[in-house]
Amino acid sequence: MTDRTRLVFREMLREEWRLHSRLLGGRRFGAFPVAVGLLVAGTALLLARTGTSASVVFAGLHGLALVFGLHTGSIGFVGRDALRNLLGEVTLLVFSARTLPLAQSRLLGVFVVKDVVYYGVLFLLPMALGALPAVLAGGAGPVAAAGTLALLWATLTTTLLLGVGVTLAGVGLSGRGLPGVAVLAGAAVAAGLALARGVDVLAYTPYGVFLDPGPLRAGAAVIAVLAAFAVGAVTFDAAGGGSSRSVGPSFRRLDDLVGDPVTARTLLDVHRSSGGLGKVAFSAAVLFGVTAALVDVAGSITGVAPSVGVSFGAVLGLTGFTTYNWLTQFDDLGSYLAGPLDLAAVVRGKFRAFLALGPAVGLAFYAAGIAWRGARPLAALVGAVLLVGVACYVFGVTVYLAGLSPNEFLFDTVLFAGFGAAVALPLVPVLVVGFALAPVGHGLLAALGAGGLLLALAGVGLYRRALPRWTRHHRMG
Repeated sequence: MTDRTRLVFREMLREEWRLHSRLLGGRRFGAFPVAVGLLVAGTALLLARTGTSASVVFAGLHGLALVFGLHTGSIGFVGRDALRNLLGEVTLLVFSARTLPLAQSRLLGVFVVKDVVYYGVLFLLPMALGALPAVLAGGAGPVAAAGTLALLWATLTTTLLLGVGVTLAGVGLSGRGLPGVAVLAGAAVAAGLALARGVDVLAYTPYGVFLDPGPLRAGAAVIAVLAAFAVGAVTFDAAGGGSSRSVGPSFRRLDDLVGDPVTARTLLDVHRSSGGLGKVAFSAAVLFGVTAALVDVAGSITGVAPSVGVSFGAVLGLTGFTTYNWLTQFDDLGSYLAGPLDLAAVVRGKFRAFLALGPAVGLAFYAAGIAWRGARPLAALVGAVLLVGVACYVFGVTVYLAGLSPNEFLFDTVLFAGFGAAVALPLVPVLVVGFALAPVGHGLLAALGAGGLLLALAGVGLYRRALPRWTRHHRMG
């Protein structure tokens, strides 16, 4: 590593810490790893008490690491939008190759290494240590438990790397026009056919290495990671996406259609940004893939096929957070308040945009899951109700806790712990039912359907309570 590269790496790492610690307060942010470890440990202990296999816990942790990696890789979308001045006064060091004597590929590589080091210690290490109850539940002694936790941390970190590489490769290919999209579609079809024919795709991932450590699987996982980054390095261009900046007069037509200017602007912001509305679909597709993998893993472990409707509906309901995150990515509250709008009107517009986009995308992937895996009609209906209920509940919790800044509160220890507890409290029991108690009886399905409706009402209630809360907050400065 050259002196110049070391300098960039050090400054990126320092800026990451400075941003989070200054934004959230040193002590509250410093306690974040402890909160993550305690949250994982509590969930693992609860699942162990309910008789859930430790393997399900490990599969879930790898799924979270993959989702986090895929989200981290979405910096490609943000970078293009920053270069095109869609994010306001924002400059990203990782995309400063136009002004610094550094190659874009080197900056991107340093960024990835920085994220692996930073989040590997801040996020993944506490996750691995928090899995100790699941390891001990399997009867492992102290030495074996330490080895398992070390292996878990290594495979979680590699899974994060895989997620970053896959997203960068996807962003790069999508920016190459029709040929790139064709390659992406071909890769997706090939993966789907492999899964349909019973090919153990997970065996060639870092999770497969955790399940059965060995040189063959480790080599396959390394090749998968390197291949993803190789495609990303060749195809990714932060300034891609076309040179034309002109757009049609879409705002007035959309405003007439939805009846709210904030809703119309929000939907247009997402549509005109890099990735467009496909970003929302991509986030849902990630959760769809993770759910499908968890259903397969849980079925192979317990010998009982999980309830497709309940499991897919509950997990895809988490798209409520990712959708709201994309809807608020381009927001500067000052730009709204310069006009005859108050904060309550802005949040109401976000809610309408969420209702127009979030449940529809989640239900589309849910329908695909039902068509693929099959489900009883009643279970499928209940799963759809759960999806909408969980999505609205997650939206309400996020707005109440974070207002218009959902990304920022993720590293605030107090708010993160509150968010995790608020989501886990209703969701964990539903997932236990869906994964471990299938086939679900009619009485329990009716209770789950009623629970989904209650979650939707709770989400709307939290959203309404958030309006005066954040209005007071911004008035007080």
